[in-house]
Amino acid sequence: MDYSEAAGLLFGLDRYPPRRGTVATAELLDALGNPHEDLACVQVAGSNGKGTTARMVESTLREAGAEVGLYTSPHTEDVRERVRVQGRPIAKRAVVEFVAAAEGRLRGETAAPPTFFEATTALALWEFDRRGVDVAVLEVGIGGRYDATSVVDPVAAAVTSVTLEHTEFLGDTVEEIARDKAQVVPERGPLITATDGAALAAVREVAGDQVVTVGRVGDDREGHAGTEPDVRVAYGGRVDHVEAAVTVAGGDAAVERAGDGGSEREAGGTGDDLLADSWRVGTRLPTPGAHQAENAGVATALARAVLVDDRVTVALDPEFDLDPAPGVVPVAVAERGLRRARWPGRFEALSTRPLVVLDGAHNPGACERLAETLAEFDRADCHLVLGALVDKDHAGMVDALPEAATVHVCRPPVERGEAAATLAGVVARSTDDDATAPAVTTHETAHAAVEAALAAADAEDGVLVTGSQYLVREVRRRWSGLDRRPRVRDADDAARVAREADLSSEQRRAAAGETLARTLRLRVGPQLAAPLERTALAADLVCRVAETDDEEPREVVLAGPVAGLREFAARLDDRAELAPVADRIRRALGASGGADGPAGEDAGGRPLGPPALPGAAAGDGTAVFRDAAALGVAGAVEGRDRSPVGDDRLPWLAGETPTVMGIVNVTPDSFHDGGQYDAVDAAVERAHDLVEAGVGVLDVGGESTRPGADPVAVRREIERVRPVVEAIREAGIDTPVSVDTRKAPVAREALEAGADVVNDVSGLEDPDLPRVAAEYDAGLVVMHSLAAPVDPDREAEYDDVVREVAEWLRERVLFAERVGVDRERVVVDPGLGFGKSASEDFELLDRLAEFRALGCPVLVGHSHKSMFGAAGYEAGERLEPTVAATALAVDRGADVVRVHDAAENVAALRTAVATRRGVDRDGTGG
Repeated sequence: MDYSEAAGLLFGLDRYPPRRGTVATAELLDALGNPHEDLACVQVAGSNGKGTTARMVESTLREAGAEVGLYTSPHTEDVRERVRVQGRPIAKRAVVEFVAAAEGRLRGETAAPPTFFEATTALALWEFDRRGVDVAVLEVGIGGRYDATSVVDPVAAAVTSVTLEHTEFLGDTVEEIARDKAQVVPERGPLITATDGAALAAVREVAGDQVVTVGRVGDDREGHAGTEPDVRVAYGGRVDHVEAAVTVAGGDAAVERAGDGGSEREAGGTGDDLLADSWRVGTRLPTPGAHQAENAGVATALARAVLVDDRVTVALDPEFDLDPAPGVVPVAVAERGLRRARWPGRFEALSTRPLVVLDGAHNPGACERLAETLAEFDRADCHLVLGALVDKDHAGMVDALPEAATVHVCRPPVERGEAAATLAGVVARSTDDDATAPAVTTHETAHAAVEAALAAADAEDGVLVTGSQYLVREVRRRWSGLDRRPRVRDADDAARVAREADLSSEQRRAAAGETLARTLRLRVGPQLAAPLERTALAADLVCRVAETDDEEPREVVLAGPVAGLREFAARLDDRAELAPVADRIRRALGASGGADGPAGEDAGGRPLGPPALPGAAAGDGTAVFRDAAALGVAGAVEGRDRSPVGDDRLPWLAGETPTVMGIVNVTPDSFHDGGQYDAVDAAVERAHDLVEAGVGVLDVGGESTRPGADPVAVRREIERVRPVVEAIREAGIDTPVSVDTRKAPVAREALEAGADVVNDVSGLEDPDLPRVAAEYDAGLVVMHSLAAPVDPDREAEYDDVVREVAEWLRERVLFAERVGVDRERVVVDPGLGFGKSASEDFELLDRLAEFRALGCPVLVGHSHKSMFGAAGYEAGERLEPTVAATALAVDRGADVVRVHDAAENVAALRTAVATRRGVDRDGTGG
């Protein structure tokens, strides 16, 4: 069985159960050996906010040092996203192993088969047990009493909110629905809730003294009886278009006594007697909205409850250097965990001029909160892109959404999507009596709807995409799409591409012999897959579409001669629904060029310069974050004594790539040259030598990234780095300087001292770091890493290491853009040696060109890495393989190579460039 067959079996299951209850899930788990019985689980139920809250809990517990599994729904791009361990989706081979073990049950050979949600719930619990997680955080599907996740007895649980939803399953009143959801209450442990009024009263009926309430300071909502909630939150408003300020405060006793059954506290008590051991968390959330403060309060209380429970043992991260009481979450942990809990498609602002917001609100309550949050932004008109599923309260949603100047309606790209004409009728009826009723138009596809909304919007307007997560998923691809051009040299490469695109066995056999001039890998919505395939085959191109569920995005392998692919793209321009795919094909090919290949490539298809930005062929919206004033970012800092190197002299901006980045380590413990240059004079001398040898960038680092290295305190790292940067500038060295750091305060000090680039080995672990880069108009290197410093015990399992690393980098680059960094200043680094095996490192090196789909220059840091041990070179013997890898990296499309040994690697780079480009008659590089 391969992944295509395994996923097909899961997708073939019914969506709704023939009978209520957890019996089917329990029976499936019993057949698998009851993997859930020893898991410490957290259940998060609610009508709205449960997914975001679950993510906040997971992020906070991971910050505390726990190994955490997270189960959520629906997924954005891939079903594997529903099951994550330490933030990484379950591997395809694990899905295959699970389906093979459960195949009899899934096929209904001994009993009625489980539903899709019951099966994926079992998959999650099976994977979490297999991986030995400390805590499993489970987002409840529908309700609580009969939900598949309720097969577990959680250590803590939550009901975030309650509105009228799924009335055919849960009941016709808020009270009935709340009672159903409250059934997630643990046998012993707290039930945290942000409900109010009748819903809160109903939750108390079920959970009694185990209830811990969350609400805003001075909350006068019905049901709180004029008392303060046990956990109090305050919303400070948005800080920018990405983040908002929040405060959460409470007392440990509130959680501890609830966990004991609450014998010392009356239900509905004020909680004033619980504040002796008080705590307060002040942070920023990555999603604006007053309701997110309540989600943060629920998440913080849940995390604290988990760590109090004697069934959970977590060794706190030593980096915090704190000694709190056992089970207490250090404030720094909670603040960092909440701030890093980014969740695509939840009030996600992807542009500022116009403001473009994606939010998967799919019921009236969520739409009302969405409208409240959007009101925090200054904008002129709103242009709404709307699509919903057939079983939703369309009239209630439309009434709750903000007033719009234009409404663009489309059907979400799933079988259960409501017809555009039907939904447009609902919009028209809701505004019949409004003299300023919006213009309502219907569109064939989500892409057409969003393009029409963008065309109607002025720079000061807002574009809101909402109504369904499936719609958000499809539209988001406009900004986050990753269409790659794999390197296909022979039949083996063609077979690999087919395998990694999840083609069926029959398709793979056919593809094994299809070695053509160009092969592209695309991901398209399910509505586009069939017409795209038909049109491609009619154009005599090879087109293979992965077989998957009708609601899933499809992997497409498209192959043919360059001219044929360009002609095919032009043909798609005449098909409204396929025109966006035409733009993506042109970008993947390299936009335009002569007969010998796209611009920026040699005849063999190897890139000769920096790639075009994604979206360049799409019209507007390419440079979505170029207005620093709109972002609240100052741009170049006034009064700063800029370095002698202007912004246009960064090699990747000035067209001076490929180039060598020379390493200046000012650390005593770096793996290759620790302690050699930790004195300022020695570091400056080292910089002189590197520049003389021909490097184009100097990289100064004050914290070692070798496996097992101890973290360096911020102040100590600044004391190492800033004097060296200042001394390099005072010595008259005008070569661009990069600071190798993962901490925003260190980056700021180095940029103040005259550095030009921030090289972040953690992949923007610190959310402030890209903001600092934006503030100083600095270059930014974003590297893929599972942990920084490197954890030598961290194991990773990749199905396709290039795809996973590229997708991870895509999200980091998008985040950097959202906070104000121009994509043209961003460089991506696949992170050789960081959480990968030697074979995976070499695969990344071989397939570097695929990372150019990100629209960013590519950096490779391979110098003296342990990967060369697989080629027979031990530590101390790796100069020669490093030089060889430099030549290979440049040949594969690297723009920057980061090395210790300058002269030898500069020679390798120049030779590789001369081989690719030829030389002028005077002997210089052409």
